[in-house]
Amino acid sequence: MRTGTAVVFSIILLALVTSCGNRYPRVLILTEIGTIEVELYTDKAPVTASNFIRYVEEERFKGATFYRTVTLLNQPDSKVRIQVIQGGLFEDDHPAMLPPIAHETTEETGILHKDGVISMARYGPGSATSEFFICIDDQPELDFDGSRNPDGFGFAAFGKVVRGQDVVEKIHRSPANGQYLQPRIRILEMILK
Repeated sequence: MRTGTAVVFSIILLALVTSCGNRYPRVLILTEIGTIEVELYTDKAPVTASNFIRYVEEERFKGATFYRTVTLLNQPDSKVRIQVIQGGLFEDDHPAMLPPIAHETTEETGILHKDGVISMARYGPGSATSEFFICIDDQPELDFDGSRNPDGFGFAAFGKVVRGQDVVEKIHRSPANGQYLQPRIRILEMILK
């Protein structure tokens, strides 16, 4: 199946799943220290949520980890400090990585970077692929027009933790060398509910 056709099929499938149960699809992120459950806002952020679901359905996150914790204490050179944990495939050119997706800003989606919100890591707008992060506390500087990223477009939020925020916080407090977890926290499996 070609990439464009697969994306359209995923969006249609997500619309059907969401309309049938009138609830959002959920993904279980099973880590070696506990489970995090996120609901994905497929109606507000269809491109970003569909991309994440595709990674889960096609088992592209096999071998993924949580590898980064950003705390108030480990960003000495940042004028704008945030608190998040980051996970994904870790490598820039991982063989399971899909092409980058279009950037859905918080201004377009209305999904703000509040405590427990899941969002896509990126370099420039339209460069997000497989790397994601979860907010610890509210992080308005990650929203559209926020000052964490100099381009002002913010990051693409697409869902929220509904269970397991205690696991997120435990990962956030885990030992790290700078911002990189030592050791990384393995993601054992991701399951679409």
